[in-house]
Amino acid sequence: MILLIPAIDLLGGKCVRLWQGSYEQETVYYHNPVKMAKLWRVQDARVLHVVDLDAAQSNAASNNRSAIGRICAALDIPVQVGGGIRTLEDIESMLDRGASRVILGTAAALHPEMVSEAIAQFTPAQVVVGIDARDGEVRVEGWTKGSGIDALDLAADMETRGVRRIIYTDISRDGTMEGPNVEAYRNLSHRLRYVRITASGGVGNYSHLAALNALEPEGIDSVIVGRSLYENKFPCQGIWRWNTKAPIELDDFSSARE
Repeated sequence: MILLIPAIDLLGGKCVRLWQGSYEQETVYYHNPVKMAKLWRVQDARVLHVVDLDAAQSNAASNNRSAIGRICAALDIPVQVGGGIRTLEDIESMLDRGASRVILGTAAALHPEMVSEAIAQFTPAQVVVGIDARDGEVRVEGWTKGSGIDALDLAADMETRGVRRIIYTDISRDGTMEGPNVEAYRNLSHRLRYVRITASGGVGNYSHLAALNALEPEGIDSVIVGRSLYENKFPCQGIWRWNTKAPIELDDFSSARE
């Protein structure tokens, strides 16, 4: 089974989900991001995906870097972080805060040469590229602007620069729970030779996970899931007691790493 990665999107210090990337269609699910991270960890998450939506909009005056540092310090699993990471200094700062992977999105699209420098200075395991696309076009600055860049062309270029993992989000599916864009992931995998792909966007039930799992031989080895986990769409979440947060011992982690 491909790896399921819970998502925490931070906006104004709160855990939110957006509908198709629209900041005007925001749902707040939780006000304590560190506790939310611990809840996913207790539920046996093996990797956590965190995005700073404030920073992604180039809003340097309002970001969630401190909260992300506390999340990384609280967990014993890898945390991959994206949102507003534009420079080599940003990458180093995030790694210093405890992130295991740093995701380059806008920077990769608009300044691809920086990706080459980042791979050389750090490692392909620490620097991954996030490609967020609508109708095949890469979107930038928190999905708020078009780039005119074809998503498949960008992915191929990133591979030649040494990138070995791409997180691909179909924005039109994100937050909808209507199902992933399987065709887009398949087309992406056929364009690449060495890159592993993390799918993102649209997962709403187990059948959607099964459809992505069928693509594992083609290089799709993981999937980021947000809204459907927050809204308890999987039967096993009843066993996890998601709705009874208070009695859960959040510092008594399970054996997810074993």
